[in-house]
Amino acid sequence: MRLWPGRRDTARWTTGCAPVIRVLQAHLDGETDEATTQQVLAHLDDCHDCLLEADLYREIKKSLARQERPDPRAVERLRAFGESLLGPGPDAEDDRSPAGDSHLPL
Repeated sequence: MRLWPGRRDTARWTTGCAPVIRVLQAHLDGETDEATTQQVLAHLDDCHDCLLEADLYREIKKSLARQERPDPRAVERLRAFGESLLGPGPDAEDDRSPAGDSHLPL
């Protein structure tokens, strides 16, 4: 009896899903070496779930490629807003600890 009905029993399963998912985006961007590329392709050939994930990434990339570039002024406003959320840096006068470190509360 096969543990994975509908999937071929091969040595390819030694790759596993987690390592493939970690490098999947790099693979789709053509940034993996030949050995990694072959392992990913072999895994995608056997794993329907990872293949669906790869297809989703491809669709997202296609969608983003069709989008216009954002207005540089809007990007700058967003960047300034994000920086304002960070608050004062570690050189601020109101240090939060005697050692001068301003750590985030856990």
